Amino acid sequence: MTLTACHGSKEARGFEIPDDFDESGKYEITFWAKNDTNKTQTKIYEKAINEFEKLYPNIDVNIRLYTDYGKIYNDVITNISTDTTPNVCITYPDHIATYLTGKDTVVPLDDLFMDNKYGLGGSELKYDAPTKDEIIPEFLSECRIGESHYAIPYMRSTEACYVNKDFVEKLGFEMPEVLTWDFIWEVSEAAMAKNEDGTFKLNGQQVLIPFIYKSTDNMMIQMLRQQGAEYSDSMGNILLFNDVTRQNLKTIVEHAKTGAFSTFKISGYPANFLNAGQCIFAVDSTAGATWMGTNAPLSDIAADKIVDFETVVYPVPQVTSKEGGTADKAKGNELSKAQPTGNESYSMISQGPSICVFNKKNPQEVLASWLFAQYMLTNDVQIAYAETEGYVPVTSKAQSSEEYQDYLSRSGEDNSTHYDVKIKATKMLLENQQYTFVTNVFNGSASLRDAAGQLIENVTKSVRRKKKVDDAYIDKLYSDTISLYHLDQSGAVNSGKAELGPLPTESKRLLEILALAWVIIIAYVLHTRKNKARE
Repeated sequence: MTLTACHGSKEARGFEIPDDFDESGKYEITFWAKNDTNKTQTKIYEKAINEFEKLYPNIDVNIRLYTDYGKIYNDVITNISTDTTPNVCITYPDHIATYLTGKDTVVPLDDLFMDNKYGLGGSELKYDAPTKDEIIPEFLSECRIGESHYAIPYMRSTEACYVNKDFVEKLGFEMPEVLTWDFIWEVSEAAMAKNEDGTFKLNGQQVLIPFIYKSTDNMMIQMLRQQGAEYSDSMGNILLFNDVTRQNLKTIVEHAKTGAFSTFKISGYPANFLNAGQCIFAVDSTAGATWMGTNAPLSDIAADKIVDFETVVYPVPQVTSKEGGTADKAKGNELSKAQPTGNESYSMISQGPSICVFNKKNPQEVLASWLFAQYMLTNDVQIAYAETEGYVPVTSKAQSSEEYQDYLSRSGEDNSTHYDVKIKATKMLLENQQYTFVTNVFNGSASLRDAAGQLIENVTKSVRRKKKVDDAYIDKLYSDTISLYHLDQSGAVNSGKAELGPLPTESKRLLEILALAWVIIIAYVLHTRKNKARE
């Protein structure tokens, strides 16, 4: 099923870059950022603002912290209509694509990148900023929407599968070189065996959910990517609702039915189950690594509930090996064998926040905002923030610095800054950057992402409620999801224009009738004038 894009964004004019920054003027800018109740991250933001304001005393930065990117997105959308958007915002390209449906909302940054004075690494900057060439190209390209860059990358992460190695080996399996979907399904089903008293043989507890996935939107997106199947295209066409997706849902249903699989939205945070010995495979962001494992510094459960085990960090489950070819060797081979496309690939999603600058009437205020946004790419900010979680700095300047390399080399020295699981997650991303990908960005891509996850949530919830999930159910689920997320109304952002497609037949007929009516009216007017001239 293909849904064609209907409309795109309005053309953005950008703004006129001032010849010089007016340091005699006073500028107050607002900065909206996300923080997962991590006090260290909050302190880094506060320090960055203080240091920046020392360099530019005429700029005051007011920060507003959110605990959820969705809330930032909703507030920006609400404020666009009243022209009260923040000056600088940490966000995602999917969200920016929707912001662009408003006129001149987000500043296209390409001219600013190249400005000799105030651009990336510009001569008039009061800090040591990276040049454009020092931003990791793959990360910068993720900030391109249509023909322009509307953001700069801030941090990058991916998803990881955190594995209780002890449980895998206790079940008689060896840890694989490449973690595959089929291996996870097989191990998870083997773990469901129970004792006579109803406890699970593996952990001796009443609770065990072998496989828990935090972000099911990413789960479906990565499955489809690895299978060489369609999700969307660059013109904003919705391709998610296809037969490969259908088969993936059926596979998930089989394992949700036995209790071997669940999701964060249904059961709770994967790390809590992993650390309590109630989960084997927990998939979450590398930016959540400090919550994972026996010695996790941010563990969210009581100390007496935590069990002792070895945590191994893998990329997300795969369909193929890095060299290509099917990697799945487990019994059933459900995921890889169900819908072979010939285009299977080893891949994992690239994620992490970016920074955009909102347009304002005063060009000097916009320039002040840009100066602050660019300051967030300096080594001091990049390295400090990356060390709080399994993030990776977005510049080669920071990644290759002595300070960052020293940090990576000290894995396991302590259970805070150098927590081994966190640094393992970081290294996993650094070693696999070439296999990361991003999805197409267009007006509606954020809704499409939500819909991809909701498909998994719905079938998992339904089968747990003993509902029959068959083709008829999935057909209705497709239809309901398209309607719920307005996916028949999404559109591409591509140079500010979208391919609208041919006019419907009814519209063509209406235009023909209107044209004929105008011909008759004009003929009547001319005939009347001619008769009057004869009188």
